[in-house]
Amino acid sequence: MTASHGTVEQLVRARLSQALGGRRGVIESAVPTALFTILFVTTHELKLSLIVSVVVTVVLLLIRLVQRQPVQFVLNALVGIGIGALFASRAGGNDEAKAVAYFLPGILYNAAYAVFFIVSIVVGWPLVGFIVGSVTGDPTAWHEDRGLVRLCSLLTAVMALPCILRVLVQYPLYLSGHVGWLGTSKLALGWPLQIASFAVMIWLLSRNRTPIEPDPA
Repeated sequence: MTASHGTVEQLVRARLSQALGGRRGVIESAVPTALFTILFVTTHELKLSLIVSVVVTVVLLLIRLVQRQPVQFVLNALVGIGIGALFASRAGGNDEAKAVAYFLPGILYNAAYAVFFIVSIVVGWPLVGFIVGSVTGDPTAWHEDRGLVRLCSLLTAVMALPCILRVLVQYPLYLSGHVGWLGTSKLALGWPLQIASFAVMIWLLSRNRTPIEPDPA
């Protein structure tokens, strides 16, 4: 591990900030999806919702390109909107049925992530560790530090909780076809909940208590 950070917490905080794109990356990921959801739930107009959200996403993308900055966070939002719109467009029935279908990919996405998070903790290779590794350039070096593995396991559990909560709340609403409540829960349990989990992670990382183990000679 790098010697430029005195503790495990300092290292992970720096790596997560880079990997998640900071405040700007969070906003760019959240705004297009929230805009699409609000428009679609209130108007049931798939084409209008898609056009408006895509236009906003393209504007954010162009700003990134002009500034010569990474575009991955904007593209993530665009992909999410596209998948949801595809499910809605292929759903049979009336507009309400199409609106309900739009939420299914998000539920499946969160269920899959929850499973991956939990399994990674159980097997001793927490996914947050790979976020750290993706930034350092060595995907597995972090696993040599027991303190770092313990911290990454705790952080991975914090990241899993929002995914689990979304599935527990939204799947019953999806089965019952409550479009309004699905839209409300998607917004309320979306980035507000994600930001809350990030706040918990920042609090955990602010304690700076775990020294980085020196590399073996």
